[in-house]
Amino acid sequence: MDLRQEKNIGLEQENTKPFGIKDKIGYLCGDLGNDFSFIFASMFLMVFYTNVWGINPSLVGTLFLVSRCIDAFTDVTMGRIVDKSPTTANGKFRPWIRRMAGPVAIASFLMYQSSLAGASMTVKVVVMFTTYILWGSICYTGINIPYGSMASAITDVPEERAALSTWRSLGASFASVIIGAVVPQVIYYKDVAGNQLVDGGKFTMIAGVFSLCALAAYVICYIFTTERVKLEPSQKEENVSLAQSFKSIASNRALLAIIGAAIVLLLSQLMVQTMNNYLFASYFKDVNALSILNMIGLPLSLLLATASPILARKVGKKEFGVFGMFLASVGYGVLYFIKTTNTWVFLIIYTVATIGVAGFNMFIWANITDVIDYNEVKFGERNDGVIYGVYSFARKIGQALAGGLGGYALAFIGFKASAAEQTAEVLNGIYTFSTLFPAVCYLVVGLILLFAYPLSKKVVEENTRILAQKRANH
Repeated sequence: MDLRQEKNIGLEQENTKPFGIKDKIGYLCGDLGNDFSFIFASMFLMVFYTNVWGINPSLVGTLFLVSRCIDAFTDVTMGRIVDKSPTTANGKFRPWIRRMAGPVAIASFLMYQSSLAGASMTVKVVVMFTTYILWGSICYTGINIPYGSMASAITDVPEERAALSTWRSLGASFASVIIGAVVPQVIYYKDVAGNQLVDGGKFTMIAGVFSLCALAAYVICYIFTTERVKLEPSQKEENVSLAQSFKSIASNRALLAIIGAAIVLLLSQLMVQTMNNYLFASYFKDVNALSILNMIGLPLSLLLATASPILARKVGKKEFGVFGMFLASVGYGVLYFIKTTNTWVFLIIYTVATIGVAGFNMFIWANITDVIDYNEVKFGERNDGVIYGVYSFARKIGQALAGGLGGYALAFIGFKASAAEQTAEVLNGIYTFSTLFPAVCYLVVGLILLFAYPLSKKVVEENTRILAQKRANH
């Protein structure tokens, strides 16, 4: 390296803004933008399809499964595109935020068109499949893969990456609270018999508002974040084929374990989100309590966000995740066995279980950067985009299974779409799926983390030391 090159590198480092609060806020807003469409769909899209369009829930479950098969190609392809993208003046990943912000917001809005409620079932099914696949498999993938991969480029300091994971989780918490608290108050109304019904026109209106909010959040993400770490592939990585990359990834024990944990985790979380709408509207007949329940996660997330740097440093991300999952399993297990009809008893025990879930979610994205580092240490390849693409696809498998099982479960217990009242057997089935199912799932996640996921606090610290030494030598 000659004197001119050294001088240019020195000037570049001097002109790069140090990691700080703007990066954290920007990264938070990126997930806030994602979740204005993703969490809205996770919580209420099934309700829209069944209660506004009158579509059989088992058909909706089939939609979710089919779209995830498509994601098997689009997620990994997008990851490969991102890995091969050159680093521009605006970074390697940030340009994708700018390109895809508009399309994902528009695609999300198109899914909730109540004006089609009177159309033929054939038209509604065609529109349902087309708009959902456009949103989830193409547009959402096009922004979520680079957004998630971007954390590795914003900083290479483990504590700062953990902070990004925490702030990203806060973005999801803010979205969950906003969506979960506001939407039930907007879309539901009572008939003369006291049954909770859905207003389709207001559903479309709130979908449009959330699309605009998502667009604004993406703009803030793009403006506030800075990519500092140059992740151009080495000559070795340039010559590695996609098949070779998959071979190394398939040998990555940490990735396989976190994928298994993520699938079961999402299977539980999204099943609960789906069932809670029916549980509180039909079983408890109290959507105000549903709004309160959906607000519970925010103060818990803020509390855990404050404690997360200490927990990551003193306890370890894996270790705290195991504790959180066992706590959640016990909480839901208690709810199942007491079979309460008291809304407040349900909310109190649910809050205890939520502490465990929120605790694990605080570190889930930092776990992925740990997995990427582990891949580089073990195989000499980072593959940020491909690994994140594979992980994103795995999460969508969990989402699809949850959506599919949610729809099939409702059909299995005899739920009648658009019916004002459900039978006692249906209500008991809803309660069982809302409590026993997550109790079992969270127990399984805890066991996976405990016995299969190798990245303990000690291993992560050693990998960080190895990579820091490697980069210092270059």
